[in-house]
Amino acid sequence: MTKATHTPAGFLALTLHAHLPYVVNHGTWPHGLEWLHEVAAETYLPLLRVLGRLEADDIPANINLNLSPVLLEQLSHPHFIAEFPQYLERKMTAAREDEAFFLQMGDGHLAETARMWGGFFSAALDDFRALNGDIVSGFRKFADAGMIETLTCAATHGYLPLLGTDESVRAQVRVAVRTHQRHMGRRPRGIWVPECGYRPAGRWAYPVNGAGEKDTGAAFERIGVERAVAESEIEYFFVDSHLVEESLRATSPYGPPESRVPRTPQLERVTQRAERSLYQPYYVDGPYDKRFAATVFPRDPNTGMQVWSGDAGYPADPNYLDFHKKRFPGGHRYWRVTGPKVDIGAKEVYWPEQAAVRVEEHAAHFVGLVEKALAGGMSKAIPPVLCAPFDAELFGHWWFEGPMWLEAVCRKVHASETIASITCSEYLDAYPRAGFITMPEGSWGAEGSHQVWFNPETSWTYSHLYAAELFTRDICSPMHWRNTELGTRIAKQLCRELLLLESSDWQFLITTGAARDYAERRFLTHNDQFLELKTMWEAFTNDGTLNELLAARLQEIEQRDNIFPDIDPSLWMEGGCERDVTEKPETETEDRPDRPKAPAAEPALSAQREAQRFRAASD
Repeated sequence: MTKATHTPAGFLALTLHAHLPYVVNHGTWPHGLEWLHEVAAETYLPLLRVLGRLEADDIPANINLNLSPVLLEQLSHPHFIAEFPQYLERKMTAAREDEAFFLQMGDGHLAETARMWGGFFSAALDDFRALNGDIVSGFRKFADAGMIETLTCAATHGYLPLLGTDESVRAQVRVAVRTHQRHMGRRPRGIWVPECGYRPAGRWAYPVNGAGEKDTGAAFERIGVERAVAESEIEYFFVDSHLVEESLRATSPYGPPESRVPRTPQLERVTQRAERSLYQPYYVDGPYDKRFAATVFPRDPNTGMQVWSGDAGYPADPNYLDFHKKRFPGGHRYWRVTGPKVDIGAKEVYWPEQAAVRVEEHAAHFVGLVEKALAGGMSKAIPPVLCAPFDAELFGHWWFEGPMWLEAVCRKVHASETIASITCSEYLDAYPRAGFITMPEGSWGAEGSHQVWFNPETSWTYSHLYAAELFTRDICSPMHWRNTELGTRIAKQLCRELLLLESSDWQFLITTGAARDYAERRFLTHNDQFLELKTMWEAFTNDGTLNELLAARLQEIEQRDNIFPDIDPSLWMEGGCERDVTEKPETETEDRPDRPKAPAAEPALSAQREAQRFRAASD
């Protein structure tokens, strides 16, 4: 007996963006290193456990996971590795103390929840020790096994559309690629552009003058984000849905060859039709070599709202653990969401069993939404792909049941008769893009614009930032810094402080008010240190050396902000990262282990495993 042949209606490309601003050596609690401890225990280690369980059951997760460069640097930092176990021990001690208190009060249910917390943090400590303190190695293992695809991000999460020089935009991407390769052992094929912020090539003027009313000059021609991405040999990035919906079709005189699917009249109709679907990737048009064009995946808004919304989405369910109400001094949570706009004093106790039931129901609902969105299908030859991008820290840290939900979704997609999971690279290796488009600028922030990061509350930060970017380019361009070890040290630290100044997290935290004082203090700290380094550079230029005080201060700043050890100031020289990508370098050949190439007309390996479930089989 022959079973029926099934063809997937399409693919789900689940994408997680893991990022935290640089907090090592910059405070502990309530803002600082404690943030990193919390998300490592509540998001990153639970995610590794989810991947381990899926792998044990031979279920490919096929998750696109961005690990931002600054996060990789922090998870590998000796201070974090040394202090994280102490944090976990404190949480375990607090759980035991809570349990004793609740037992004394005669509340057996809350005592059981306290034991749950003790077990949770004990498991985190066991996992951390099993990894020898190297959380990054855990993700690298699953990437090597094909369970996930790891992506990169801008080096310090700089908001690329508002950075002041092309050199700064390019350096954010180039440092990111090098950092990813150093930690993950492979070059990334994709990048999470911070905040899905996009700017096309064109004329641009500084929105504010530099600090001290320094005139930043007239408008000038800027590169587009797609060019900076393509020049770093990255193949794809993500944009918000409205940028594709508002895009225009573009006709390129030439483009990347589409050898995996034969060109047919049907293919032309599907990939070149006037309307733009949110379930196809597109090449980005622009003034750059489009034979090596960058691809964009649009975000699906409907599934996004179900997961993101704290008012109407899954995390708002009354049965889930409430994020805000905590018992001090330990900080453990014992109450559930209870209902919309319920006062924190009226929160009811949390029942993990009831939350677990809702996890399964919400996972089934989500998979149903994906199946419905893709049911129409564009053609059997080119199945649609729904891209669902989320901040990784939502799962576990903000929404405690989030990792359970992710695992349930992966299992239900694997069991689905209509859809399959896929990584973005696997999809691009198997199916064509839907032609070229030109997009307006924008982001996935409020109103789809730049206003979250540039507004009356944050514009002052850009005055300092633009002045620092121009000064960095000025001192890096002549290459005099290379002549001596001291000059190289100063230039490298200037570049590190500039990258930390460029972090979009500071403006975001100022605008949202989530940690405004901390964000302002952090921005000013890096700006002050940049100005100190500027003084050191000027003293070095005049005397060829530094006095004892300045030399000691240089060492202090280097020790405090010692990320990106292989940083190269030549990336900031005028035109330093610029190049026309006219032919692929030798490292792009089939032998490159980090760029597996599928055979002609065949999907990538894990996509094949999923596709086999939809093909005929005989008893």
